[in-house]
Amino acid sequence: MGSIRSSVVAQVNQKPVLNHIALYVFDLKKSTEFYRDVLQLDEIPEPFKDGKHTWFKLGEYSQFHLIEGAKQIISHEKSSHLCFSVKSLKEFITLLDKRKIDRVNMKGDSRKPTVRPDGVSQIYFQDPDGYWLEVNDAKL
Repeated sequence: MGSIRSSVVAQVNQKPVLNHIALYVFDLKKSTEFYRDVLQLDEIPEPFKDGKHTWFKLGEYSQFHLIEGAKQIISHEKSSHLCFSVKSLKEFITLLDKRKIDRVNMKGDSRKPTVRPDGVSQIYFQDPDGYWLEVNDAKL
């Protein structure tokens, strides 16, 4: 009986691992193109095959899911955002500029990156549904 209890305790004390993040979007095609082409996320097979889902791989264990069905695009606060790190923020900014995607610093008063106290530079921009994204140059 002790081994069964130990097994249950081990399972309860196990730290969770992020499985996926899902965003509800208005136009799946537009959002899929944005995350695939701008953020260069790798699309992976999704099991629904109903034309209302796109799945992307995020790191070794996690995924990012887009689900079509939002009735409208709504406003979102910048403090609620997804964050991605890149090796070169300057190169990423060039990609955004080529695609005419506007960006701001954390305060929203400049296009120039914010430099955090730890030296990491960051910018913010919005996806087609108005969700905020941060991209920074934190060491990968």
